[in-house]
This record gives sequence, C-alpha cells and structure tokens, in this order.
Amino acid sequence: MRSGMSEFGVPELTLQQKIFQINWLLILLVTCIACIGFAMLYSAANGDWSPWAIRQATIYGFGVFLMLFIALVDIRLWLRYAYILYFIALLALVAVEFVGEERKGAQRWISLWLLDLQPSEPMKIVLVLALARYFHGISIEDIGRPSILIVPLMMIAAPAALILRQPDLGTTVMLVAGGGIMFFLAGVRIWKFLAVIAAVLAAIPFLWNSLHDYQRQRVFTFLDPERDPLGAGYNIMQSKIAIGSGGFSGKGFLQGTQSHLNFLPEKQTDFIFTMLTEEFGLIGGGLVLALYGAIMLYGLIIAMRARTQFSRLLAMGVVSTLALYVFVNVSMVLGLIPVVGAPLPLISFGGTAMLTVMIGFGWLMNVYIHRDTRIGRRWDESAP
Repeated sequence: MRSGMSEFGVPELTLQQKIFQINWLLILLVTCIACIGFAMLYSAANGDWSPWAIRQATIYGFGVFLMLFIALVDIRLWLRYAYILYFIALLALVAVEFVGEERKGAQRWISLWLLDLQPSEPMKIVLVLALARYFHGISIEDIGRPSILIVPLMMIAAPAALILRQPDLGTTVMLVAGGGIMFFLAGVRIWKFLAVIAAVLAAIPFLWNSLHDYQRQRVFTFLDPERDPLGAGYNIMQSKIAIGSGGFSGKGFLQGTQSHLNFLPEKQTDFIFTMLTEEFGLIGGGLVLALYGAIMLYGLIIAMRARTQFSRLLAMGVVSTLALYVFVNVSMVLGLIPVVGAPLPLISFGGTAMLTVMIGFGWLMNVYIHRDTRIGRRWDESAP
C-alpha cells in the first residue's frame, strides 16, 4: 500500500515498504568489517573479550539499530533538521572547552554515562549533512559566485577552530579536507581550490610557528623516523617492523610478536591495521581494503541512482568521509604521511567513532530507500 501522494505526484512510501527496501548487502559488508574489528580487538587483549572487543561489539549492536532508524526516517526530515543537528554538534565542541576531560595533554572528551563522547567525531559527519543541505538549496550558476561560498566556509571554519584548540591537528585537517570534498562535489570551480592551496602554501611559515612542539616533532619524525628511534620515531618504526614481519600470509591469529610483546603502541586504536597485517599479512590487509572498496563503490552507485542533489551529495559525502579515514589511517601506519589520530572505521576501538560511522551508513541507506523521493530546494517545499 502507498501512504499517499507527495506534492510532486510521486507516491510516498509506507513504513512497511521502507523496511522491505532495507539494503541488506550494505549491512552485510559493514558487519563483515566490524567482525574483523572484534577479532583484532580480541587479539589485542591477548585472547580476551575484555576490555575492548566486548564493548565494541555492544556499541556496534546499538549502532545497527541506530543505522536502521536513521535509514527509515523520511529523508526530507534530515534535510529540514540538518542545520539544527550541525549547531548541536557545534555546541558540543564548545562544551569541551568548559567540561571536557584532558587526557594525554589534549582536552577532547566529554564523559557521559556509558560513553566517552568525542564531539569532533560526529561533527565530521554532521558537517556533510549540513553542507549537502546548503548546496542543495542553490543552483549550479549561483555556486560560481564567491559570495555564495562564504556561509559554507564559515560552517567549516567554526568547528575547525574549536577542534584545533583541543589541540587536534589531524582531525582538523580531515574536517577541512572533508569539507573541501563537498565543495568539489557541489561543483565549485577548480581555480578556486588552486587559489586556496596557493594561500595555504604562502601561509606555511605562519602555520609552522603556530604548531605545538609535538606537532612539529611529528613532521620531523615523518621525514626521518630514525632520528629518534626510541622516542618520537618509535611508533612508526615498530609499525613498519610489524607490517614487514607479517609478510604475505602473516604469522597467524594471536601470533603477532610486535603486538603481543607490547612493542606496538596503540594497537587497539590507531595502529590496529598494523596488528592485522602482522597476523594475516598482505592477504589479510588486502581483504580488508577490498571490503572497504566494495562499500565505497556500492555507496557511489547509490549516490548515482538518487534523483536529487541533496541525496547525491549526502551519499557521496558519506562515502568520501569513509575513504578519507581509511586512506589517512593506512597511509599513517605505512609511514606515507605523518602520524595523526585517525581511527580505522569499524575496526579501531572507540565508541564515538563507531557510532559516527554507523550514522553515516544510516544516511547512505536512507538515500537508497528514498532514491526516488523528490526534494524541493527548500525544506518547506519538501515537507513529508
């Protein structure tokens, strides 16, 4: 049965029809990667579900229900409340300044009952939603006007400044990069990106002087890890040793020496891909990257099938954010870029990061279910 006709003459889906269109292949791919994460967290704890694997599995279970709920909500409601969600995420970043907990010299977390919330994580995905709404509401001709870009630039700059104060340079860079990708997807001219890049290059001396000492040290370590093998270069050198020792097929599950003898730091979070390749080798690492690639390809297909600009931008923004995370994390542990705090989606331990990724997949599935839904340029033209 149909629930009625929209103002565009397109039949609206009932809840039953939406449930019937749930994309189970996407859920299967996501679950496969998450299960690999549970196994690696089990291994990181030397064959124990506690403290990481059981918590991660519990959060994932909740995340699946959250993803399905998000997928079934009318997509026009997400368009309507996009800015409200953005400002809530922005207020959470402001709250970190006053009630945030400091750990390892950084103030990034707010302690809740069952979860340590890191507001910078949801901001990255909510920014995609907000920018998708903004660019949906303007024509391709208007995007050519520089004044039109002031608002979305401020939408990126405000959270970036707050995250940089925590300090968290890596997340700031990824937030800005994700926003830049949304500008590109929306049709902003290439010459404007080149102008921004030129301005950044010209500002490098100022930016360098504004970095914290540990951030400068990361750049030096990236350029020459062996200059301080027992200090700043220790993490990346141990990561390369572990990956190299895994070889083609790996040492076997629970048999990684660098990780289980505690040579490998942060093995449950940022360097979990290193532990995976040590135990399962090139085959295991390639399989994980292939699964990520399958999700990204599937997400792009979903985006291409969507009828509206908002749906396409939202889907492609989610896929781009996932790709950015995977690229940064894998490149980091291989020593191709400086070490930054970038979790591997669905695999690294972290409740906020897990739920953020599941929210993104919920919106991706929402686009798939509502791929034929027509959306006006303003939310009040598209109210469900």
